[in-house]
Amino acid sequence: MACAGPSLRNLPAPRPPSLVKNGCCSSRQRNLCNFMTRKSTGLMLCKAEKEAGIQDTGQLFLGMDFGTSGARFALIDKHGKLYAEGKREYSNPSSQIRSEIDWATSWKNVLFQILEDVPQALCSRVSSISVDGTSATTMIIDSETGEPLCRPFLYNESFPDALPVVCSIAPENHTVCSGSSSLAKLVSWWTTGIPKRESSILMHQADWLLWHLHGKLGVSDYNNALKVGYDPESEAYPSWLLSQPYSYMLPTVRAPGTPVAFVKEDVRLRFGLSRDCIVCTGTTDSIAAFLAARVAEPGKAVTSLGSTLAIKLLSTSRVDDARFGVYSHRLDDMWLVGGASNTGGAVLRKLFTDKKLEELSEQIDPLKPSSLDYYPLTSVGERFPVADAKLEPRMSPRPTDDVEFLHGILESIARIEAKAYKLLEELGATELEEVFTAGGGSKNPQWTKIRERVLGVPVARAAQTEAAYGAALLALKGAQQNIQ
Repeated sequence: MACAGPSLRNLPAPRPPSLVKNGCCSSRQRNLCNFMTRKSTGLMLCKAEKEAGIQDTGQLFLGMDFGTSGARFALIDKHGKLYAEGKREYSNPSSQIRSEIDWATSWKNVLFQILEDVPQALCSRVSSISVDGTSATTMIIDSETGEPLCRPFLYNESFPDALPVVCSIAPENHTVCSGSSSLAKLVSWWTTGIPKRESSILMHQADWLLWHLHGKLGVSDYNNALKVGYDPESEAYPSWLLSQPYSYMLPTVRAPGTPVAFVKEDVRLRFGLSRDCIVCTGTTDSIAAFLAARVAEPGKAVTSLGSTLAIKLLSTSRVDDARFGVYSHRLDDMWLVGGASNTGGAVLRKLFTDKKLEELSEQIDPLKPSSLDYYPLTSVGERFPVADAKLEPRMSPRPTDDVEFLHGILESIARIEAKAYKLLEELGATELEEVFTAGGGSKNPQWTKIRERVLGVPVARAAQTEAAYGAALLALKGAQQNIQ
């Protein structure tokens, strides 16, 4: 398996930020700071360059992360030092029915708002740009105009009507054999008989946003294309997929961080970007977050302790098993094997406030095992490491002491995490050696020590976890290559 371009694992580790929230270096930036205060965008801009000590004219690399509720950007130099970062929110989902939001327009607007947010004094130094998007967020695009032919199919939408067809053409337990896969969404759309099918193409969220910057329709990356059926190992679409009548809609696939074209002239002039600024292929948001953690060796992993528990392990072997929702993304010449459980922080939020959680955690002895055996879930059903849609939450017996109760929950989630990594190993992945933690749970030192004891490997908080930073690393990778 060939490695395309410079290895992502050899890119620089992050350095402390050079630029911070207070102060600006131009009237435009002062306006942005005022806008930040008014709109609560969370934008972090710069001090005067003289104060920050960055009078050099070195190249900078821009990454943008389009997540579930908003987008972020990170601007770094070749050493991984952070120069600016910020965020924007999409249309407020609480004010509309989620399915009725014009997502495509919202994403496009935020894309250009973020470019506007990049400090003007730094725009001319931006050498390359990359974008990540939510996995399996799928769009059907007019191949002549680039405009969507229907609303986007979001990452978490399922199309069970298409699943029998998908399972009949794909190998058993293939990654696409899920109602939420990009292929299931394509098949569902295809069977509706909508007009203009002959001039339509499939693109993912990141692909379409990048098109607005480079102008090349139908270009994707092998991380986003995985769930439409692309095989990153053979670097081709499989014959069973190419034989389908809609195969002409499939995008051209390149490695993440591959230069596609120079930024479009109208975009360059509008935002004051460098004449040599290139736009690179992107990736998914979860892969970008993993890249940000700077994990470089097989056996190292990242656990995301947010509302749910998600794990990703760097492995020399590829593992795919749709029964457990386990699949592998290619990462240079290795594999990123992952799965996600329904347990996690959402259970804790239903039981304790943040303040109470902190107070109780401080009283836990993390070196002492808990005798309580729970399976913390917010509702019925588990996907990984136990694939059981009927699995009931198990949260009893509940002791009268809340410290003991919380200890039992934290340790039980740690046991689920250990079982998950053990399952990946049993399925053929590289044995776990060390875990880095992202998400809100990474801030709880007692939980970290509990997990370290249960997992039997070192556990530490990742130094950088923002997906936008990972996208910026992709842009840095692309700047080291020639446009294909």
